[in-house]
Amino acid sequence: MKIYLIPGLAADKRVFRHIHVPDGYEQVYLEWIKPLPGENLKEYAYRMAEQISTDEPFVLAGLSFGGMLAVEIAKRFHPDKTIIIASIPHHSHLPNYYRKAWQLGMHKIITPAVIRNGVLVKRLLASESNEDKEVIKRMAMEMDVDFVKWAMQAIVEWESDEELADIIHIHGTSDRILPFSYTKPSYSIPRGGHLMIFDRAGEINSILELILKSH
Repeated sequence: MKIYLIPGLAADKRVFRHIHVPDGYEQVYLEWIKPLPGENLKEYAYRMAEQISTDEPFVLAGLSFGGMLAVEIAKRFHPDKTIIIASIPHHSHLPNYYRKAWQLGMHKIITPAVIRNGVLVKRLLASESNEDKEVIKRMAMEMDVDFVKWAMQAIVEWESDEELADIIHIHGTSDRILPFSYTKPSYSIPRGGHLMIFDRAGEINSILELILKSH
């Protein structure tokens, strides 16, 4: 069975470099597509789903922004399992201060360039390996600025309808981008940060094995 993985914002399939699934599953990475003018998160998710063979059973997994897309895809195409990592299953789990900051025009200050520089500076104190730090730095330098601008707006304007009860959610207790206190994950990673997929991949893989082998 195929497990389709959607990376986080300003990332690509390299973010899953330490993720391994049990035998019997094939990891397939979805590629970003260019947003259409005025397109919202849900509409974009449906177009992303065109990369999925929905006529056969599949598993869907998304990281951060990719998890939000996975949630919307799941509502229409009903994968066998939907797994989100360092993400949220519903717009109501997004901290209110993001929307308030957007309304106040903070997006004019917190630009993609500022985000990129923040990522680069944070690597100086981060716990990832030197090799992982280089991968993160390269993804930050290669980010599509226009796509990041669109995605930031799509996230704060996201209005999902029902909250799916069967979403499997893995979240770090020290996530500062999508704080743990605003959501209710199925599995928690103690002291795991937003990029725990790099430095806590072993624990995430163990949870994935538990989830997928129970299928």
